[in-house]
Amino acid sequence: MVVVGYDRAQLLDIACVTSTLNEANWGAAPPYRVLLATPGGRAITCTDGMTLHGQEALERLKGPLDTLIVSGGLGYHEAAADPRFVGHVRRLAKESRRVASVCTGSAVLAAAGLLDGRRAATHWMWADKIAARYPKVTFDPGPIYIREGNITTSAGVTSALDLTLSFIQDDHGPELARGVAQLVVTYLQRPGDQAQMSMFVAAAAHREHGAVQQITDHVARNLDGDLSTAALARLAGVSERHLTRLFLQHLAHTPGRYVRQARTEAAAHLLATTTHPIASVARRCGFRSPETLRKAFVDQYGTAPSRYRATHSTRQRTKVWPPTLIVPGGP
Repeated sequence: MVVVGYDRAQLLDIACVTSTLNEANWGAAPPYRVLLATPGGRAITCTDGMTLHGQEALERLKGPLDTLIVSGGLGYHEAAADPRFVGHVRRLAKESRRVASVCTGSAVLAAAGLLDGRRAATHWMWADKIAARYPKVTFDPGPIYIREGNITTSAGVTSALDLTLSFIQDDHGPELARGVAQLVVTYLQRPGDQAQMSMFVAAAAHREHGAVQQITDHVARNLDGDLSTAALARLAGVSERHLTRLFLQHLAHTPGRYVRQARTEAAAHLLATTTHPIASVARRCGFRSPETLRKAFVDQYGTAPSRYRATHSTRQRTKVWPPTLIVPGGP
């Protein structure tokens, strides 16, 4: 498992991958062997000023490799503009069973021509900028990660944890992946199509507008109430048309779409963290019936509520954790 770093890479982009794989080695058989490859094998300075020592020179590394993962960070632009660096990534990708990127590392894969004609994920903040530079790639700022063939691209920073957990599940099964998620104390192993930004976090980012703040706070507190656009407009003291304009401007959603996604996200939280019956979850989150919840869930997450609960419940536990210690191989 080779993680590619460079100057001004994001430390969390790297550490979320390497640390999670290391935790998996408590139960992975065979264990993962993880290397950080850098230009010339030199130490790199990350965006937070921390220094990481390379374990292998990117130029000297040869395949076959199991997985090649390109990290992101503010130095992605220089890395993607370096033909020698990009050339070695392209060469190693051809010799790897699986290729991935974290955050803006997708720009390096795009520069190598590996994403042409594909849909790819990247950090929502940089998606438009990277998309303008690589028009042959369809960048989607929404999902946590996107898998197409043997290439997986993920969103920013801690989405590297979700990406790595998905690889562990592919390689060693869901029980080990859940156990690792518990070890690293992650809230939830999120599916790839889950949105990068929570609806509630998105609303909090736009509190400078009083009416938007008032309505989003009201929605969060009253998911089972009357949240029709007409009712929300009356609460804000504006017309329905003006409220819709404000929501589109500040949240890129109509009020109706915002409410539906907020209710669905709240339902996902209850399904993952409680044992409430699905009918009760639907009622608590403002859905008229379990079927209405199911339709909204399939639209947002691509799976039924019952299936989501079965695969993402934080109440699930492995039999014994950690399992018998397996000592990793050499460095």
